[in-house]
Order: sequence, then C-alpha cells, then structure tokens
Amino acid sequence: MPGTAPAAVVIGGGVGGLASGVALARGGWDVTVVERATSLDPVGAGIVVAPNAVRSLDALGVGDATRDLAALQGEFGLRLPDGRWLVRGRAEGAASVFGDRTLMLHRAQLVGLLADALPAGSLRLGATASVTDPGTTSRPAVVSLPDGDVDADLVVAADGIGSDTRARWMPSAPGPVPGGSTAWRFVTPPLPGVVGAEIWGRGIVAGVMPLADGQVYVYVSVADAVGVPRDLDELRARLAGWHEPVPALLASVDDGSALRHELRHLPAPPTSLAVGRVALVGDAAHAMLPNLGQGGCQALEDAAVLGARVRPGDDVAAALQRWSAERRPRVENVMRLSARVAVPTLWTSAAAVAVRDAGMRAVGRWTEALGSRALRPIMSWRPPGD
Repeated sequence: MPGTAPAAVVIGGGVGGLASGVALARGGWDVTVVERATSLDPVGAGIVVAPNAVRSLDALGVGDATRDLAALQGEFGLRLPDGRWLVRGRAEGAASVFGDRTLMLHRAQLVGLLADALPAGSLRLGATASVTDPGTTSRPAVVSLPDGDVDADLVVAADGIGSDTRARWMPSAPGPVPGGSTAWRFVTPPLPGVVGAEIWGRGIVAGVMPLADGQVYVYVSVADAVGVPRDLDELRARLAGWHEPVPALLASVDDGSALRHELRHLPAPPTSLAVGRVALVGDAAHAMLPNLGQGGCQALEDAAVLGARVRPGDDVAAALQRWSAERRPRVENVMRLSARVAVPTLWTSAAAVAVRDAGMRAVGRWTEALGSRALRPIMSWRPPGD
C-alpha cells in the first residue's frame, strides 16, 4: 500500500473502479486500485459517454481530454431494417438540449485516460482482493490481498455484475437475471459514409456508431424469442437482407475480435449501496440493460459523487450512507427506464412491432425524442459543485 492513511482500496480496474480511484485521489485519499487481470485490456469494443457522464469526467479532471477524442456528429437516428427512418435528426441538436456533446469512444481510450490520471504506483495489476471485514464507524475495513490483509479506511467495490462483495456482505440484495437477449459488439475497419443509427427489427436491434478514427462501433442484440445465432456467420446470414452498411460491416469484422455475451442485469439495486466502510459502484451496484447507454455513465457519476461526498477525516460509514441515499434513487430510476426501453426491442409479433414503429414515428424529430421528459433529467445531470 503506497503512502499512509487515510487509505482507500478500490477493487476492480474497469471504468467505475478507475474513475473512483481518480476521484478519491483528487480528494486527498491514498488510493490503491486492485485489478485481478494482468493488463487493462478493456472488455467491450466501444462506449457511449452521454452528457451527464462527460460532466462527471470534468469532475475527475479528464473531461476536456475526453472531448478531444471524439464526439457524435451529424445525422443520427432510428431506422428500420429496410433503411427507412423512424426518427431522424442531428447530434448537434441533442447537445444543445442537454448542454454537452455525446461522445463515442473506443473503451480502451477511456480506460487509458482514467488509468493515466491515477497517482503513480496506485494501480496494482494481477492481484485479487476481497473484503473480509467491511468495518464500522470505529473499526477500519479489512481487505485480503495476495500478500496479506490490509486495513482500509474506505473500500470501493467495483467488482462487476457478479460482485463477490455484494453477494457476501449484502446477501439479501438481488442477483443478476437474464435480459432476454444476447449481444455481439465489435469495431470494424473504416467504411466511408456510415451514418450513426440504431436499427430496430423484429426481436433484433443493431447499432452503427462511427468513431473519430473512421472505424465503426457495431452492436447487435438478438432476442431469445427469435433464436440466438450460434456464431457470427449465422448472425451475418440473419441480417443479410438488412440495409447497408449493416451487411458490409458484419462481413468486415474479424470473427475473433467480436464479443458475444448474454445480456444480464440486476432487477433492482441493493437497499443500500454501502455497508460499513464499503461502497458498491457501477455494475456491482446497479448493472442495467444497455438500451439507454447509461451503464458506464452511471458508474462515472458514482465516482464523481463519491469523491465529492466522502472526504478524508469523515465518519466514513455515515458519509457512505448519505452518498447511497443520494445515488440510489437516481440509479434505480435509470435501471427501470433502461428495462422499459428494452421491452419493445424484444417484440417479435408483426402487429406489435407495427404499433411500436408507428409510435416511434410519432415522436418526431430526434432532438425532441432525446429531450423527452424521461430522458432530460438523466442527460442533464451535473455533479456536485458543477
């Protein structure tokens, strides 16, 4: 453990863990981030950083550097498999509604920026960590590391949807449940003229997101109800009749680089996001379906608020309960909305899909869709002190 107390240990080196480490270090904590992988090879091909998360990155001191990497620009919207637009507009209009741009990044770029913002020597790779005692107001937490137990004034568990910390110390909290679909994610070589869009079919959704370097981030989710393809070749065959550039993008990807995962989520967050001196952040606390693109964004919010609300010298256990009371209602709302948005993407009935598509056409311009009553509070959020 570098330095002296007050010591904070972060378990997990994903977006939420790295961001928490940065936020706490900026607040004066002596931080150690422990990641069991031997390198920070990020899981996930691309990531959407919505305006609320961009402002969280500002609070971590890396917002401007992130803005320099890439922003969603130009035409964007929702289409049908034959190419017709359901909702169409420009990303710049959404930026004016929410006060900042939406960024489209390689996940590796974001992970790299956050890792570089940590104090030198604070990231420990190739090591496992577990909470053996969550601590109390009067007693530090205890974290087990390969070379022995250490006391910690604060522990952040960013150990993912299957969080061992949550399972051990919050046994009544709900565990992961299936989301009803399987997703593929990958980045393709550059393809000129690609327009950003999400395409809704019958039980299948595809997203096409151009990146700043010309490559294209693509995701496809297939509902269990329509039969999940066994491999990428079957997926290509399933979408062969969709409008270009979907077939071309699928044809260009190397099979070995495509990520395939059953989508899972937590049906609700734990009653409290903290126990003793331990806080759960990101997927460990509120894993959600990806339909709003808010999973990583909410993890960044967790970190920004944690850094603002829990300071060295505080009664950490009490401060974490206040942090939880602030964060939990918001993340629960985003989880519920993500689940609701996912429902019509799983529909397979021709009649139901026709009604769905007619309703989306009625929404009107894309900027108006993004500025809806439900989404405005999510995207317009600002961190404490902003």
